[in-house]
This record gives sequence, C-alpha cells and structure tokens, in this order.
Amino acid sequence: MRVTQSMLSGNSLKNLQSSLLRLDKLNTQVSTQKKITKPSDDPVVAMKGIVYRRSLSEVEQYQRNFSEAYNWIENSDSALDKAKLALDRIRELTVEVSNDTYDAEQRAAASAEINQLKEHLVGISNTKFNDQYLFNGTKTITQPFTSTGAINGTLSTGKVEIELSNGVMVQVNTDVSSVFGDRNSIGGTGESVFKTIDDLINTLEDDQKAGIDITSYLDKLDIHISANTTARAEIGARFNRIELMEARIAEQKIVSSRIMSENEDVDFEQVVTELTTQETVHKAALSVASRIIQPTLIDYLR
Repeated sequence: MRVTQSMLSGNSLKNLQSSLLRLDKLNTQVSTQKKITKPSDDPVVAMKGIVYRRSLSEVEQYQRNFSEAYNWIENSDSALDKAKLALDRIRELTVEVSNDTYDAEQRAAASAEINQLKEHLVGISNTKFNDQYLFNGTKTITQPFTSTGAINGTLSTGKVEIELSNGVMVQVNTDVSSVFGDRNSIGGTGESVFKTIDDLINTLEDDQKAGIDITSYLDKLDIHISANTTARAEIGARFNRIELMEARIAEQKIVSSRIMSENEDVDFEQVVTELTTQETVHKAALSVASRIIQPTLIDYLR
C-alpha cells in the first residue's frame, strides 16, 4: 500500500483529536471529581449510580422520619409525666381528706384544688403538637376531650405508625383509652379518669359522705396511675427501639455513601497523574505532527 503525505497528515490530525478528547475527559474528571458527566460516558457506572443514589435517598428519608417519631414519643412521654404528677397530687389530697376529722370547709378547699388539677389533666389529654392531637389515635385533627373532660364524639384507638426502615412501621402514639380511661371507656361504658375525678369532687362536696366513701376512690385512682405508668413504660420501650433503629440507619447511610462514592468519584491523585502524563503525550504528538505535516507549495510562495 502506498502511503501518501495526505494519509500521514490525516492520521496525525486524527491522533491529535483523540489526544485532545482524552485530555478533555481527564480535565473534566479533575474539575468535577466524577468519573462520568453523562450516562453515555459509562452506562454501567450510570445505572449503578441510579440504584445507589435511590438507596441513599431512602435512607435519608428514614432519617427525617426519625425526627417525627421522636417528636411523638418525647411529647407523649412529657405529657404523661405531667399527668402522673397531677394524679399523684389528687391521690395525696384524697388520702388526706379521707380522715373524718376534716370538716366541710377543708374538704371544699381540697375539692377546689382537685378541680384545678382535673382541668390541668384535660389540657394534657388534648395535647397538640404540629397541629396534631397526640391522644386521639389516627384522628389527629380532632380534639379528644371537651373542656369538661367529656369524650368529644368518638375516640380513636387507631395506631399512628411511621416507617423507620424498609417495610418496618413503628407505632409512635399512645392509646388514649389506656391512659385517660380504662379500655372499656370508649363508647360510654366503663369509667374515664375524668369521671372518677368528677365523682370524687361530688363526694367531697357532699356533707353526708364519710371518710370511707372518699377512701373508696383510692383504688380507682391507683388503676389510673398504674395505667399511666404502663403507658410510659411502653413509650420507653419504643424509644429504645427507635434509638437502635436510628443507629442502624446511620450505619446504612455511611455504607451507601461509600459505595456511591466508589462508583462515581474518581481517584483524584491518579487522575491528576494521568492528566499530567496526557499533557506531556499531547505536546509530544504536536511536535511529531509538526514534522510529519510537510509544507505545501503555497508555503513556499509566501
């Protein structure tokens, strides 16, 4: 095959173009610190990147869900803690005035304080956070109790669940009937904590009632206090589980970020070395091309 000057020139220009493309690719990698800038650069890396990025996005969403879960758990626990203090004080007053040596005026004073504590409990039962009622199941926009402690319509015992891991739903609310009334109080049967307090107040204000009549309320108050303690224990157990899951999700994020980085990010030192080498190669190619491409007749005529 006869090699002509035009063939040499064409091949030299072609090789120079390939060298420039390689130089441009390396320069882009150094600037972006990414292996590819578009899927066509490496379809395999691009497809893996989509999968890894979706996995990382899911983990980050679960981390945001943990904040919501903590809001529910911590606010519920705080509210029940205040309710426990109020119930303890009511019981203390009940024990105190159950002594027949207390006169009507002293019982009236205790009754007034218990009534204030009842209103405090009603406020706690209607605790609202982020425009959501904590103690009305899935009916989070409906106030569970009226200002007098009566059930506002029908209470909900539905579970408010938040997804904290792939397919893992965790309940974050507390069953209202288990803390402000026995489990039969919904629907009008059974006795809520507010009914117990109302009956206690009526007994204290009745001059015909003796100390033994007041003492009978201690067992009912103990039931409500025990229910409160049980509910808080359940909240504590959920809190511990959520903390363990959060730690696991944090580890998953680290792993997902590392895998995505290994797939998409360049080895910076290696790419800089390759870029420097390519610059040297390109300069050499230019030098060689300048010798191969001979002057034309027009160059001699200048």
